[in-house]
Amino acid sequence: MKQRAQVLIVDDQADNLLILEDVLSEHYDVHPATNGKEALSFLDKGGRVDLILLDVMMPELDGFEVCRRLKSSETTRSIPVMFLTSLDRPEDEELGFALGAEDFIHKPVSPPVVLARVRTHLALSRATRALQRRNADLELLVAERTAEIREQAARLVSSKQEVIAAQAATITAFCALAEARDNETGNHIRRTQHYVRLLAEALREHPRFSDQLNEEVIQLLFKSAPLHDVGKVATPDAILLKQGKLTPEEWAIMQRHCESGRDAILQAERAFGGVSDESFLLYAAEIAYGHHERWDGRGYPQGIAGDAIPLSARLMAVADVYDALISRRVYKPPFPHEQAIAMIIAERGRHFDPDIVDALQQIAGDFAGIASSFRDEPEADADA
Repeated sequence: MKQRAQVLIVDDQADNLLILEDVLSEHYDVHPATNGKEALSFLDKGGRVDLILLDVMMPELDGFEVCRRLKSSETTRSIPVMFLTSLDRPEDEELGFALGAEDFIHKPVSPPVVLARVRTHLALSRATRALQRRNADLELLVAERTAEIREQAARLVSSKQEVIAAQAATITAFCALAEARDNETGNHIRRTQHYVRLLAEALREHPRFSDQLNEEVIQLLFKSAPLHDVGKVATPDAILLKQGKLTPEEWAIMQRHCESGRDAILQAERAFGGVSDESFLLYAAEIAYGHHERWDGRGYPQGIAGDAIPLSARLMAVADVYDALISRRVYKPPFPHEQAIAMIIAERGRHFDPDIVDALQQIAGDFAGIASSFRDEPEADADA
């Protein structure tokens, strides 16, 4: 039998507690508290809670102070907090979200709204915890694989075939880590590497690119493309998994994933004898560092423009943006394939290399086929 979720309701008004208990007790185990001190005491004594409904206007400790204390403690900071309040000023909501709350429910409460919001945030919390557990397991696996690979490389460096095998295993290990921490999906990683290969093959005979693209390079681009966001491993979970819009400070931290990814890849490459023009992770480092640069120089992290951006990164920029456009995100629905292609064409010569956009137009149907072959599974509605 599935264990019921535990919901703590904190409100100094008895009638509010009774209403909320009546609404939620059919689905969850409800723990009422009449003030902030009582709620904190319950948690300090080991009370298990999956979500907290917290009144703002209370004597002694108001809801904002209770939330601040909850989010400053290692044991309680991950518990979702939803404020209950009659306050309707934007600055009150801004303060609540700054303290770490997940949502506001305005009084007088609507039972269907409360039940829907509670169900949604419990589902998000469960998904976040599952991802964190998966991250921990995969990080351990990656560490074990990396240690094995280094030992093999030291022992078998004289054999070219064995070195190639070690290199492939390193890419596999990095990909596992990238997929675990990516805030999108594993299929996003698979789709984008196929898009990159399609674009590279379409441009192989182009005068601008023929001296850069051959079968070996295209294969390395395909293998390296999944590492484009591996630097997100260094991004704090509070930012990487945030459901709402990032603040300017958070966005600045998020942008650092480009440099973090490049540095991690180059460090791994040095363990195999240093970086060179034939380095098997050279393209991965270029992609990780440069796939958010723009053709017009208004990208990041360097703000370089045109051909100064490595070709590998320019290919990934088109692949990554196309997949983002056709995919569902917390801030937008998926765009249809035709609209996504039109949006990229509109950025020809601004965001993207014009010749790469022209190639995309020629093989747009193949992109749609890749998107269909590796489409994301629809999310099942989680019930508490």
